[in-house]
Order: sequence, then C-alpha cells, then structure tokens
Amino acid sequence: MKKDFKKELKEFYNPTSKNVTEANVPTMNFLMVDGMGDPTTSVEFKDAIEALYPLAYTIKFYFKKEKGIDYGVMPLEGLWWADDMNDFTAQKRDNWKWTLMIMQPDFVTKEIFEKFKAEVKAKKNPKNLDKIRLENYKEGNSAQIMHIGPFSEETANILKIHARIKELGKNFSGKHHEIYLSDMRRVDPKKMKTVVRQPFK
Repeated sequence: MKKDFKKELKEFYNPTSKNVTEANVPTMNFLMVDGMGDPTTSVEFKDAIEALYPLAYTIKFYFKKEKGIDYGVMPLEGLWWADDMNDFTAQKRDNWKWTLMIMQPDFVTKEIFEKFKAEVKAKKNPKNLDKIRLENYKEGNSAQIMHIGPFSEETANILKIHARIKELGKNFSGKHHEIYLSDMRRVDPKKMKTVVRQPFK
C-alpha cells in the first residue's frame, strides 16, 4: 500500500502562491527537536537535521518492510520565534529560537518511536538524537501562502499574511511556521517552494 500524505493533506502542504488563504490545520504527529541560533551558521541546527532524517527514514522502512505500508518521508518544517519578537523581525538571528520537525503518520506510536530511536542511536548515534521527541501539534485556524523564491525574499509574503489576519479582525497565535518543500542543496533558490503560515485566533 503506497500512501502520499502530501496529496492527502494538499490543503496544508500545497497552498496557492497567488494569494493568502485560510486553513483549519488539524492535529498532526511530528518528530520534533528544539534549538536556538542562526540557521545559516548554527551547528546545532545542522545537527538537528542530521538527527531527524535518519530516524524518519528508519521508521518509514520499518513500516514498508514489516507492515507493507509505503509512504514518502514528509518535508522538513520549522517553527520560529524569539523571546523578544523584535529580534525576529530585526533579523537578529543569533537570538532566534526554532523547532525543526517532520510529520509522522498517525500509526507511528510512542513505542515505535522509542524503539527506532534506540536503533538509530546504536547504529549512527547522530548528535541531537536524544533531543528528538514525538509530539502532537495543532495549529487550528491559520493564514498561509506558498512562497516561491529564496528565503531572503519571504518578507513580502509574511506581510501579506499578517495583513490578512488583521483584515479578519484576528490576533496572531502560535509560531511562525515554514514548510520546506524543496531540497535546498539542489534547487535554484529562485524556484524554491516554502509554505509560510501563521496561526490566528
């Protein structure tokens, strides 16, 4: 059985790039790891990615081999904030806090997670592996848009999202959320696709 969760969850992983849309994002299951610092220079950020992917793929291959359920590993996602949000908007990246995460199917239980976390530790033991947790995360009502282009040009779309939330008479809730649909190592920055999302209430 082959499952394509990006297609099943198309509303949340493939919004239009033409305008801001609203979505009620349900509770989802994630591998998560927290950290702090500039994503372009932080060793902790790099280590977090290098721990998340081996675990996500180990779990995927278990279900494919033992349960006959095949699915594509979901894209990397990031929640972003700062204790002083002025540091976030002022691009004081060393003060940025983040949670990196990869969505997991509902059938990935705590027991499965712990079993294969121990297996990855025994085989590869990547840094930051011990910091990874399996956790439910719900955003609920959110405004989002597909950003096409380099991260440095996201500001215009972020401002569009914020303007739409104000038009709705709502307030921001939760954290700035990005979903990285393109392989940053291989794709021309001008063609990179990133879902940019902000929950509101």
